[in-house]
Amino acid sequence: MFAGYLALVTAALFTGAAFYVSFAEQPARPGLNDHALLAQWKPAYKRGFAMQAPLAVTGFVLGIVAWRLTGGVMFLIGGALLLANWPWTIFGIMPTNKVLLATELEAASSQSRALIVKWNRLHSVRTVLGCLAILAFLIAL
Repeated sequence: MFAGYLALVTAALFTGAAFYVSFAEQPARPGLNDHALLAQWKPAYKRGFAMQAPLAVTGFVLGIVAWRLTGGVMFLIGGALLLANWPWTIFGIMPTNKVLLATELEAASSQSRALIVKWNRLHSVRTVLGCLAILAFLIAL
């Protein structure tokens, strides 16, 4: 059962980070000019990815371990919901990320601003997936 609790904690950490980005950090960004907005987004994205990606994988692995130890299918579902962030990021968010990362700071414009707003809507799905994973782990426990 310990693996299940660790999976829940990992899902909560992942979801908390995703929630913070979507509902605290991102809403503060539009107050910046286009150049500063893009300049802030680029390193924040890289740090966030470096933190959230391993949490999603770790939560998935812990969910699998908990499922194997207990047979509770909700652990498997919770882990799968966390892992679903990877394909969502690759296929849903990455096209926008690539354009933003390739945009030189000097070329920041209303177009890059619109892409960052779009990016936040896409990123919010990660918060939803994390919340659903937390719910699955809670049900399993």
